[in-house]
Amino acid sequence: MSTLDFDIIIVGFGPVGGTLANLLAMNNLSVLILEKEAGLYNLPRAVHFDDEVMRVFQTIGITKSLVKKLIINKGTRFLDEKGKLILDWPRPKVITENGWYPSYRFHQPDLEKILRQKLKTYDKVITLQNSEVVKTINHKNFSAVEYKNLKTGNIFSVRSKYVIGCDGANSFIRDEMKTEMEHLGFEQRWAVIDLILKTKNINLPDRTIQYCNSKRPTTYCRNVGRRRRWEIALKENESTENFFKDKTLWNFLSQWISEEDAKIERRTVYTFQSAIAKKWKKGRLFLVGDAAHLTPPFMGQGMCAGIRDASNLAWKINISCKIGHNEKLLKSYQSERSSNVRDYINTAMKMGELLNSIGGSNVSDTVYLQKDGTIKMNSIKPKLGEGLGNSIDKNRGKIFPSFKFNFNKEFDDLFSCDPILITNKEIKNKKFKISTYNVSDIPEIEEILKSFNTNSLIIRPDRFVLGSTDKTDLRDFSQLCLKDIYNIG
Repeated sequence: MSTLDFDIIIVGFGPVGGTLANLLAMNNLSVLILEKEAGLYNLPRAVHFDDEVMRVFQTIGITKSLVKKLIINKGTRFLDEKGKLILDWPRPKVITENGWYPSYRFHQPDLEKILRQKLKTYDKVITLQNSEVVKTINHKNFSAVEYKNLKTGNIFSVRSKYVIGCDGANSFIRDEMKTEMEHLGFEQRWAVIDLILKTKNINLPDRTIQYCNSKRPTTYCRNVGRRRRWEIALKENESTENFFKDKTLWNFLSQWISEEDAKIERRTVYTFQSAIAKKWKKGRLFLVGDAAHLTPPFMGQGMCAGIRDASNLAWKINISCKIGHNEKLLKSYQSERSSNVRDYINTAMKMGELLNSIGGSNVSDTVYLQKDGTIKMNSIKPKLGEGLGNSIDKNRGKIFPSFKFNFNKEFDDLFSCDPILITNKEIKNKKFKISTYNVSDIPEIEEILKSFNTNSLIIRPDRFVLGSTDKTDLRDFSQLCLKDIYNIG
């Protein structure tokens, strides 16, 4: 076989595709990004991400630029038709185990510009706009892609080790894989209205408010700067054209704001859905983000789920590119991610039922009654699904915390490409498959190991624990944990 054109072809250049491209590029892989749009879409879409996603952005090195464009999200309140609090989901302003605040608001074009600027620092990344994929061919050792230049109409063919569809809810790559969507039961049309305030002195909530109503459920979002959003459920046969007429729309918004207070930046309709693709991988084709799953927006987890996909898949693709295709390793992508995202979708669906006034406040097992009678909710943190590692290991699949050592050095920087082993045991033979750090190297490791109630941990590049042990034979332990990653034994 002749030399391939690229290691990876990514189809779609939104936040998920841009994040995945950065994660692959930092592993020194060659990447081609194909995007059918002519340029960056400069209007709001996704508006929220969490601490776990921010840690991924830290991994690729964009947080210094990004933090200037964010606000910290204070949480969400669900109110009934009389304005009474039904459920409170606060996001306390405290640093989490991931090293960041629990929740952020952002403007999607800001994030996309920063992701794209970072990609320009890599010599092996090529981005082609106005390029629509029209065909994919799965071969045993590579994939071929045909794409059309939408300016000239010319068709080109390129080959790579893997093709990854980050091309959204109407994914072409998903169609090429001939996989069906499993629909989970939620489907509603909602109007999404983005506004920019003309002045700062307007009395609007400083957090997200879910107005629960059986006739017209509505969501209000406090976004960055002077941006605000209303999401409004449309009735079954309601005309979008009529609802979007200025008089009708401003009449509805007059409960909160007037035409003199703000200008409308964007008005559109989304069909909020809950669905998961039955196959996320076929041969050397993969689905990531909305191409693989759709979630109602009530938890703000749509883009977050896609970034988690990218983080899970990137290091597995990296290893498969560098040491050879590993089917078992790559199959673990769907098994680990699909159950995790399903938990988020199910919780978002229950929130949607509460918002539509057809469900109760017990939207997850993190809901609790306070002494003052109010009902609160903590954020859910679903574990990884079954995949790599021993499923009976109590620490397998847990998030490994972010921490600093040696005068403010980030521990995360030590393992962005391959797993590592940390231990409080004496290491006599350091000829392991992976890098190893002892408490004598980094004293802070001792307290971390105590928090996991173990003597040794292997941590994956996506910051999850692969395995733990109290045994002294670390060579056998590491080989057992890593056999499916590096095809050992």
